[in-house]
Amino acid sequence: MVEQTLSIIKPDSVRGQNIGNIVSLYEQAGLTVNNMKMLKLTQAQAESFYAIHSERPFFNDLVSFMISGPVVAIELEGDNAVLKHREIMGATNPAEADEGTIRKLYGASIDNNAVHGSDSLENAKIEIEFFFAS
Repeated sequence: MVEQTLSIIKPDSVRGQNIGNIVSLYEQAGLTVNNMKMLKLTQAQAESFYAIHSERPFFNDLVSFMISGPVVAIELEGDNAVLKHREIMGATNPAEADEGTIRKLYGASIDNNAVHGSDSLENAKIEIEFFFAS
């Protein structure tokens, strides 16, 4: 089933000049880039995007990290795109991620873990709309 999902290349990966490497991994896995843009999130945007985590102890650090530099939002499409993207990303903690995954290759820690990815088809639709609404 062809699906769309959202990836965000986080500030640590942008600073590390890994945008092209990450996009290449998506394309090699059969995902297509439908839409992509670089932007610097405001505090209000980051708080809104990660509102689901607002009660978690890491929320403020996450928001601070996500506004610390530019990010690249990417709408990906392909067969079972949500699951495929999550497999390519790897575990949230890069130390636990499988070899060859984005987080193993480019993530430094559980906090600086290179990329964000939608966790469900429903959230993918919401997250894509957040970044690419007309």
